[in-house]
Amino acid sequence: MELRTHNCGELRESDAGKKVKLCGWLSSIRDLGAVIFFVMRDYYGYTQAVVSDEEKKELIRSIPRESTISIEGTVVIRSAPNKDMPTGMIEIEPEKIEVLGKCYEQLPFEIATSTQSREDVRLKYRFLDLRNPDVKAKIVFRSKVVSWLRRKMTDMGFLEIATPILTSSSPEGARDYIVPSRIYPGCFYALPQAPQQYKQLLMASGFDKYFQIAPCFRDEDARADRSPGEFYQLDTEMCFATQEDVFAVMEEVLSGVFKEFSPAGYKVDQGPFRRITYRDAMRDYGSDKPDLRNPLLVKDITDIVEEKAPFFEKGKVVKAIAVNDFKETRKFIDALTEKVKLNGASNMFWYKLDENGELVGGISKFLTDVKDALSERLGLKAGGFVAIVAESKGVEKQAGYIRTELGTSLDLLEKNAFRFCWIVDFPMYEYDDEGVLGFCHNPFSMPQGGLDALNNMDPLDIVAYQYDSVVNGVELSSGAVRNHEPAIMEKAFEIVGYGKDVIEQKFSALYNAFKFGAPPHAGIAPGVDRIVMLLANEPSIREIITFPMDRNARDILMGAPSPVTEKQLKEVHIKLDLPKENK
Repeated sequence: MELRTHNCGELRESDAGKKVKLCGWLSSIRDLGAVIFFVMRDYYGYTQAVVSDEEKKELIRSIPRESTISIEGTVVIRSAPNKDMPTGMIEIEPEKIEVLGKCYEQLPFEIATSTQSREDVRLKYRFLDLRNPDVKAKIVFRSKVVSWLRRKMTDMGFLEIATPILTSSSPEGARDYIVPSRIYPGCFYALPQAPQQYKQLLMASGFDKYFQIAPCFRDEDARADRSPGEFYQLDTEMCFATQEDVFAVMEEVLSGVFKEFSPAGYKVDQGPFRRITYRDAMRDYGSDKPDLRNPLLVKDITDIVEEKAPFFEKGKVVKAIAVNDFKETRKFIDALTEKVKLNGASNMFWYKLDENGELVGGISKFLTDVKDALSERLGLKAGGFVAIVAESKGVEKQAGYIRTELGTSLDLLEKNAFRFCWIVDFPMYEYDDEGVLGFCHNPFSMPQGGLDALNNMDPLDIVAYQYDSVVNGVELSSGAVRNHEPAIMEKAFEIVGYGKDVIEQKFSALYNAFKFGAPPHAGIAPGVDRIVMLLANEPSIREIITFPMDRNARDILMGAPSPVTEKQLKEVHIKLDLPKENK
C-alpha cells in the first residue's frame, strides 16, 4: 500500500534495520523530557516509536491523542522490551512524522476504558467506542462466526439467496415497520419480520435448500437478549424435508459453530440433542426454553396439599421446587419471596427440613401430616428447602421463575457448558391475555394430524410440527414443517377468524403457489446475534452489534427516529395527527 509498508501489529525483532512506513491513531504519549515515546494503534495492533530531537518532540507534543498520523523511519531493537505486546521487542525511530487527520475535540471518554462509560455516551460516540480493541474484537469475532456459518451452509449444499426487504404487511406476529408508498397513495410496504413467505415460495419454485444471513425487522421492546428493531438470523428452508431432516442439519451446524468458537474447556452438546415436548417443558421446568444446566425441577404437589386451606385454595394448581443442602438465611428467602411477587405471583410459600429431617419455618406446621409424601415427591432430604407457588393460571411460569432464580443465585448451574435441547410439539393454538384464540407460533405450520385434526379436534388439543432449539435457557431458533396444502391453510386460518378472503389478500402469493404442486418443506432460523452473544459470553446483545439501538429503540449515533420535512410527508401522502404535547 502506498501509505504504509506494514501495519501496527506486524513488525518483529527480525525486522530490525528495515525502513518502514506506518499509519495509525496516536494512542498514547510518554514524555520523559529528553525523549518522547509514543504508541500508534491501528486495526492490527500497536507499535511504539521514539523521538529525541527537539523538532520532532515539539511536533508530537502538539498532536492531540486519537489523531491519525503517518511515520517513516527505521526499526530498532528496544532497550526495554515489552513482552506483553506482540511488537514489544522493537520500536521505530521516525525520520518523518505527518498528521493525516487531526482530533479537534476533547475525547468524551478514554478509548482504553470506553466500556466503563455510560451506555448512551458510548452509543453516541460509537465510532470512538469501536476503537477500543476489546470492543472491536467482539465485532471481529462476530464476522468470523458469520463467515463460518456461511461456509458451513454452502458446504452442506444450501444455496444462498437474498430475499426482498420491501414487502407486504402480515396480520400475524410482532408489529411491522411500515414504509409509505409515493406512487400508490394510502398504501404501504412493510419491512420483513422474517423472509418466511419468500423462502416457502423458493421451495415451491423448485429450489432444494436455501439459506441467507437475513435481516429481520420487528417493532418490539428491547431485552438483554433481543435488539429492538433489527436483528439477523440464519434463515434456512429445505424441500421434501421432515422435522427429522431439519434436526439432523441444525444439530451439525449448531454443535459445530459452538464447538469451533466456544472458550477453551467448554463442553458442547453434540447431536442428537435432547427432545422435550412443550407440555413436558412447562411441567418440569416452568419454561419453554429451559436451562438444562440447572439441576432443579418443578413438581406438581396439588394432590398432596389441596386440602391445606387457607394457603392452597381449591381450584388452584400448586407447584414446588426443592433444593437440598440449603444454607441460606431467612433474609435470602424473604428477598426471593418479594422477587416472585414482583414477577406477578400472588405469593410464595416455603418450608425447610432441619438437619434431623424435621419440618421448620414458613408454613411447615400446616404440612406435618403430608411431610413424608412431599419429601418423596420432591426428593427432599434433611437440610433441604422448598419454595411453593399456587395460582389459578400461569403457575408454570411462576414456578419456572423461581427455578431460575434459585439456580442462578445459589450458583447451581453447570459451569463451562452449552447444553442444547429441542422443544417440540408446540400447541397449534392458544388464547391471548384478552381471551382471543390465535396461533401459538408460526401460522404457516403443519398441524399434526393434518386436516382431520383441524376439523375434529379441540383447537387447544392440536399440536403442530413446530420446534425451537434452546441452549442454556436461551431460545436460539424457531422452525416448523410448513403447511403446503391450500385446504389445510384455509381451515387453519378459519379457526382463528380469518376467512379465505384474508388469505387471498394477505398471503396471495403463497396461497396461489400451493395450488400448483407445492412440495412438503420445512425450515428453521437460528438467531445470529444470540449465537454470537452466547459464544462471546456477553450478557447484553448490544455488545456484539456494530451499531446497536439503545433500550428505547433509538439510534443515538444517527439520531433516529427523527422528524421529516413537510415536503417529504406530502410526497408520500401523509398528514400527522400527533398528541397535543408533541405538536
